[in-house]
Amino acid sequence: MTRIVVAGAAGRMGKRLVEAVQADEHAVLSGATVRPESQLYGLDAGDIAGIGRVGVKTVGSLDGVLRESDVLIDFTTPDLAMRNLDACVDAGRAMVIGTTGFSEEQSVRMQAAAADIAIVAAPNMSVGVNLVYRLLETAARTLGDDVDIEIVEAHHRHKKDAPSGTALRMGRVVADTLGRNLDDCAVYGRQGISDVRDRKTIGFETIRAGDIVGEHTVMFCADGERVEITHKASSRLTFARGAVRAAHWVAKRAPGLYDMRDVLGL
Repeated sequence: MTRIVVAGAAGRMGKRLVEAVQADEHAVLSGATVRPESQLYGLDAGDIAGIGRVGVKTVGSLDGVLRESDVLIDFTTPDLAMRNLDACVDAGRAMVIGTTGFSEEQSVRMQAAAADIAIVAAPNMSVGVNLVYRLLETAARTLGDDVDIEIVEAHHRHKKDAPSGTALRMGRVVADTLGRNLDDCAVYGRQGISDVRDRKTIGFETIRAGDIVGEHTVMFCADGERVEITHKASSRLTFARGAVRAAHWVAKRAPGLYDMRDVLGL
């Protein structure tokens, strides 16, 4: 059995993570955290998630729960994830990070921590999305520089980072395959009058509306035809199940920084 702690158990993803852990016969929920000032502090994590009591009360910090666990799953915020990362290093416990929006400095800290513990970090834990990354490599390699490439992503109104981490990862996969530097060729939104589109650029469009869980489309557009590769998530359980799968995998790994393609053998 893999003993899993869920950080941010009162959040949108945290609730689904609690549900996914409980539904997995090879996992046990060993802890669940919420903000210390939260009105949900001390309540049963299952009640918060809407799945009924599971016998695990939420706590305000990782003190005391990490050492009785194997893995921490974190879908919180960049700053909180960094504090949780430090706690995992101190306790010698593995970590699954689905949080996005990290700064360059925070990404460097994560890489340094991977010398001490095993970490799976991915902007999207969905099995389908990670399959899409492989499809994008094939499409980019086949279509090459003969198409215009646009990435359109949509999420709920509460998502803070834009473009999404998944959209950026998709763009980086395409750019790397084509031998481009995404930092140099990315165009984020367009407004006003512009020159003829540069075919070597990769465009990003962002939508934030309603309760959209997550939708991503990469368009390869030529004169007379276009290829679209799309992934649509209709439930956060998709990401939660992928994160639990990653937790099982990383619990048995040596220190290092891994991603979902490592987990899935892609």
